[in-house]
Amino acid sequence: MTGEFGRIARYFRPLAADLPGAFALTDDAAVLSVPPGQEVVVTTDTLVEGVHFLPRTPASDLAWKALAVNVSDLAAMAADPWVYTVALATRPEIDDAWIAGFAGGLAAAQAAFGLVLAGGDSVGMPGPLSVTITAQGLVPAGAALRRAGARPGDVVFVSGEVGAGALGLLAVREELAGFAPAVVAALSERYLRPAPRTALAPVLRGRATAGLDLSDGIAGDAEHIAAASGVALDIDLGRLPLAPAVRAVLAGRPDLWPVAAAGGDDYELLLTGPTDLPAAVPDGLPPLTPVGTVTAGSGVRFTRDGSPVTGLAGWRHF
Repeated sequence: MTGEFGRIARYFRPLAADLPGAFALTDDAAVLSVPPGQEVVVTTDTLVEGVHFLPRTPASDLAWKALAVNVSDLAAMAADPWVYTVALATRPEIDDAWIAGFAGGLAAAQAAFGLVLAGGDSVGMPGPLSVTITAQGLVPAGAALRRAGARPGDVVFVSGEVGAGALGLLAVREELAGFAPAVVAALSERYLRPAPRTALAPVLRGRATAGLDLSDGIAGDAEHIAAASGVALDIDLGRLPLAPAVRAVLAGRPDLWPVAAAGGDDYELLLTGPTDLPAAVPDGLPPLTPVGTVTAGSGVRFTRDGSPVTGLAGWRHF
């Protein structure tokens, strides 16, 4: 097994090659200059084995998702990805082949998302494997999108398609027996390799009024916008844009609808803004689907086919 500094030189230094201030990961820290007129948006997420990912998750998929969930937070604040650091804590049996796969996953993800490694840490430990990534993005000064700007009269939107993340977890757990292999594969891919909506960031600046990413499920995440903005959200769950593979599963397992609707792990964006916000999205980017309205008051009210929906549960950390 390669030692700490050999691991850095062999597997992680190439990921920092395009960042002059990273000094090829030979110093204690990176030195970065923020472009004029820009502000830095910083976010951190940790994935722990057995809690956030299955022990048998391929190293490359784990790396992709660990970076993706951070980049999704940047997208939710309308920031462009810039740099990231990674802290990797591994058990003694993690070998060079696993590290190579992990580094390969990071390389693919950072190329797809448009950011570069600036440093990090690598340690051994006896407990479960964990990955902590801190990502930084850039946004024009004063243009970051927050949760606190929703106003009565705004429309509530969801980007892309939802439901595949939560059902994808069932797929990788092999709990969707009987469905077409292509359906199960599509759901697994969406769970293991989510696509943060970074391309929407420029569209949202100065147009959307509030936003966050749907990581924990709409039942809890919508509450964050309502509370931060001091408003109420009325959301029609029947209007959620469900992925085709999700619809295929629900046709045979309608009992899974609450999981698809509110289970989370989609990393789409939940947004508020004017009625014409979708028209600002260029062709080829994930569309914005109106799913509700912002009103005076507090809390979130869910309906489906005109009937109230209660008892939805997403992911809770504690």
